[in-house]
Amino acid sequence: MRHSPRLGVTAATLAALAVLSACGGGDSSSSNSASGAQASLDLAVASAVIAPKEEVATYAVGDAEGYLSEEKLRVDVINTDGSVAAIQAVASGSADITAADAGAILAAREKGIPVKAIGGLVQNWPWRMAVRPDSEIKTPADLKGKEIGVISLASGSPIYARAYASDAGLDAAKDIELLPVGVGAQALSALEGGKVDALALYTQAYTTIENTGTELRYLDNSDAFEGIRSLTFAVTEKTLEEKKDVLTRYLRAMYKALLFSAVNSEAAMRDGYQAFPQLLTGKKADDRIADDSRTLNAWIKTAIPATGERESFKNWGAISDAEWNKTIAYTKTSGQITKDVDLSELWDDSLLGGANDFDSAAVIEKAKAAK
Repeated sequence: MRHSPRLGVTAATLAALAVLSACGGGDSSSSNSASGAQASLDLAVASAVIAPKEEVATYAVGDAEGYLSEEKLRVDVINTDGSVAAIQAVASGSADITAADAGAILAAREKGIPVKAIGGLVQNWPWRMAVRPDSEIKTPADLKGKEIGVISLASGSPIYARAYASDAGLDAAKDIELLPVGVGAQALSALEGGKVDALALYTQAYTTIENTGTELRYLDNSDAFEGIRSLTFAVTEKTLEEKKDVLTRYLRAMYKALLFSAVNSEAAMRDGYQAFPQLLTGKKADDRIADDSRTLNAWIKTAIPATGERESFKNWGAISDAEWNKTIAYTKTSGQITKDVDLSELWDDSLLGGANDFDSAAVIEKAKAAK
């Protein structure tokens, strides 16, 4: 596994990539691979890996449990500074594929960057609004005049906070104030110290806080947030055209890994320590495994079906038109895009049949036996 320096992005750089990506940058040495031929892919991870989430449940497990090798794939990792930068890496040819926020994919498409979404990952809305247990804030409308802690102003956190306020009938530009507080201990300190009145974070980040013994109270998300999609696999049109077989094999390995992780999050977490030893923060695995497995499982719940039998589920990665339309509407409301995006240009689900062509029972059996 290769780790490259983290990639950042500016608005000007992103706009310029529309021209670059149209020319089809990047190495296509593994293009037009025959089915089953050895191939390499570069994966842009949309963050530094400082807490267990999608990189562990998909890539790390796929590597350690042999799902990538079964598909004759070598995958190298590039870390980036968020979903926009991950899309930049894909558009410039520095990476072949990323799991990025759907809003960032939509925004890139509106700017003329020919990226395509090819498979969903997070299917259950992960963002929540949290307050201290004794907070006077009881309903979403009570956020009027309050300060809300967000991860950073460049993350999906302020987008959610503004949409949440608007959904509550507030003026998001005037009635709330957003303050970057990061995640983990930094975010908790801001909340407990009264620097902010509420936090707008994703489920897994809250689990990390609750692992310290801290109690939080959550405000309800309305039905308006039901069905909005988050992390989604994306590539350029050129990569999709040239590497259909390779991408299908990659998605199949990732969805196998996700199913394995859902069945045995502790074994998945141990795989994560192998791929990303920085997660141990200098401690022994046995000292961290309980809390980290709980944190990883919180992320996994956002990426697996909320109901039904995993053994019979054969729609990994599927996103309906209704879900896309709701996601587009949310992204417009948040100001990330200004107009509707043509789904035929944005979304290609042609690889999902092959990506779901695996023995779920065998994956589940392996996961149950793993230590």
